[in-house]
Amino acid sequence: MNLTEWLQRLMTNFGAQWVMWLLIGLSVVSVAIMLERAWFYWSLRDDLTRLATDLRDLLRRGDIEAAKRKMESSPSAEAAVVVAGIVESERGREAAEEAMAGALALQRMRLERRLAYLGTLGNNAPFIGLFGTVIGVVQAFAALAHQDTASAAAEAAAGMAPQEVMAAIAEALVATAVGLAVAIPAVATYNYFMRQLKSTLANTEVLSRVLLAHLAGTDTAAAAPAKTGSGGS
Repeated sequence: MNLTEWLQRLMTNFGAQWVMWLLIGLSVVSVAIMLERAWFYWSLRDDLTRLATDLRDLLRRGDIEAAKRKMESSPSAEAAVVVAGIVESERGREAAEEAMAGALALQRMRLERRLAYLGTLGNNAPFIGLFGTVIGVVQAFAALAHQDTASAAAEAAAGMAPQEVMAAIAEALVATAVGLAVAIPAVATYNYFMRQLKSTLANTEVLSRVLLAHLAGTDTAAAAPAKTGSGGS
């Protein structure tokens, strides 16, 4: 028995049902990830326009502690990044900017968690279903090859296809359908969460710039008297 015959026998013995069970198992995991990520993103929601306005007003009044408490009370990832900058604001603008960059990287990891699974499943589930389809087609041709010649001729004359062949083809089509059914929700959900991620990163940039603008203005105001004093002497 050569390798081709051995693989053909292996495919026909196991069939395509295990492929469909595999897809169903992967789909259950993907649904769990979708629900968990949806809840996670929902828990981070906040009125960012109001939050930015409050932060700007508190910073203009010089109330850094109140600004920090305001940011800490927000569940959003954007506020968590700004808190890191406020903590280091006493050390200057560059220190605050570096702290926020590190906090942003951490928040991005939290936001991207498990999304790679959805993207990978969405891209590969159709191919897994196609693999099941190929197994079904191999079974169909194997059934035709083992069909008794006289019986096959009689059924062909009567316009009837062998029942075993039709069952194998139907199983093959079901595998393709299951692969698409698993892939489409995974891709759609992955794209939605990626849009949410990009929106969060953009909002973080806006909110962090409010703090950096305040620190830049503070540095400029502190440098102005120093220049005046040195010029007068």
